Amino acid sequence: MVACGGGDTVPPPGTGSDDPINPGGSGGPDAGSADAGTDAGTPDAGTGTDDAGTDAGTQPDAGTTQQTCAPTAGDTRWVLEGEAFTAQVRCGTNLTGPTLRFGVKNLPAGATFDESTATLRWTPALNQGAVWMLTLEERTTGETGTLKVGVANNDAAPGKVPIVDPVAYTEEYGLPVVHLFFDKQVGLTSGFYRPAEVVYRGHRFTMEAKYRGATSSVFPKRSLTFKFAEDDLFSEPVFGDGFKDRKRLVLITPFNDNSYLRSRLAFDLWNKLAPDAVRIRTFYVVVYANNEYRGLYTAADHPDKRLMEGNGIDKDADLFKAVDADANFSRVRRDGVAKEHLHEGFEKEDGTPEEGQAHAFDTLDSFVAWVADSSPEAFRQDFGTKLKARDYENWWIFNTLILGNDSQAKNAYHAYDPKTGGPWRFIPWDLDASFGQNYDTTRSSPTARPTYADDNLLFKKMLDESTIATPMRERYRQVLKSDVNEATVQALIDGYVKELGPNAQREEARWAAEYDAFAKPDTLGHPNFPDWHLRQDFNTHAEEVEYVRQWVHTRWTAFQSQVP
Repeated sequence: MVACGGGDTVPPPGTGSDDPINPGGSGGPDAGSADAGTDAGTPDAGTGTDDAGTDAGTQPDAGTTQQTCAPTAGDTRWVLEGEAFTAQVRCGTNLTGPTLRFGVKNLPAGATFDESTATLRWTPALNQGAVWMLTLEERTTGETGTLKVGVANNDAAPGKVPIVDPVAYTEEYGLPVVHLFFDKQVGLTSGFYRPAEVVYRGHRFTMEAKYRGATSSVFPKRSLTFKFAEDDLFSEPVFGDGFKDRKRLVLITPFNDNSYLRSRLAFDLWNKLAPDAVRIRTFYVVVYANNEYRGLYTAADHPDKRLMEGNGIDKDADLFKAVDADANFSRVRRDGVAKEHLHEGFEKEDGTPEEGQAHAFDTLDSFVAWVADSSPEAFRQDFGTKLKARDYENWWIFNTLILGNDSQAKNAYHAYDPKTGGPWRFIPWDLDASFGQNYDTTRSSPTARPTYADDNLLFKKMLDESTIATPMRERYRQVLKSDVNEATVQALIDGYVKELGPNAQREEARWAAEYDAFAKPDTLGHPNFPDWHLRQDFNTHAEEVEYVRQWVHTRWTAFQSQVP
């Protein structure tokens, strides 16, 4: 027979200490754990033990042998407020016996523990959304373990109250949660940063925020940029492959991509295709703005001084962003009319002189003039010195592969260090128009093979020069069989789907209706997206993921025989 015990209850989040590490009291809701649902044995910071759920009990005397229990209740549990669940405490080892006595030291309010069966039962209330780290114990040996219980906010429940304590609400179904707060009366703007606060993994940042995006400014769910204080930089300890000490953070809306994976897939493919180029790291987050659920976003690096410095480019280098299709490295605009300035279509993001000052665009004007005016021989001779050849070859391979119909000239960054005289470097950006859809979500064919030579004079000159184009296409064929083969791409998609988990369904429940009805005639979005409403092929999230999978399969198969 198993004898068990209960324990003291813990107040709901927000009612106990205001300690930013453990606001609910010792052993209560997790407020700072870096765990994202992969390790249910990590104890809550501030509990006074460094036990990892394997052996925090009494140590055996020297020279004796003592069996261990390692109490556990299994992996992390994710439940919705108002949703009942049970968990049985047992030994993590094969230790058994009638003298085992299990208990839970810090039962949340409303939870019960059946001593005779070692079973925890709990239906979290509508004010208990948080990550709870419950301390399990086996009293005979004194050992303890941890059960991580994530209680998700239930907006749909009648009588629902806002999240009580954002410091304790660190994750939602395994994804980190961004709690954004700003003055509702003033709001945010895309013109400049405004004061804001962010609570993330139990830490409160005083920072600044703004909306981002031009064409997408009409979306009901907009992209954001955060700017953090120099002495309190942003880091993500679990996801993002080393996302540390960031001054700026971009949150990319998936409003026009209901697969929720195109931006991540594109950036990850770029990182694999071009490991020596400037990398853009990404990960998923869930956002609440002023305690209102906003849903999924793709968090990403912001191209700026720190990103350049971290990729071997001087932090004071010139950084230019191509913002429209006239950024085509030509003396004429996309409509054939002569440009007033060679840098038309570009904005200057970093470097001196700043935009608006004399000579701010001198380096870029010189670059465009070289592309536009150089003879075939001069272009061939200077290609590897004016720019980093592999960066710009990879740009063409990458963009034709993902069918980036909105990124062949615009939606890109170009960096140049005047101190060293270059070479020019390329950084991709804004990649939601890819993998089978255009910027307005209309479909694109997986067998289309545009070269974009008519949209970008740099691409045309590269393709016209056989000493550049021939080896570039050969490498294209090779990477399709190695670095970015279909199995690699499909495995990335599998990983995103697993990582999203129930969060994808929560996002869809919130935004699907607005996605389907967006940009109809006489509405705000129609001028920017006139063809969106004409679609007759809207998919659910699951269907759109399958659409991307099949699109990739068809395209990768077709490119085995012929690249663009």
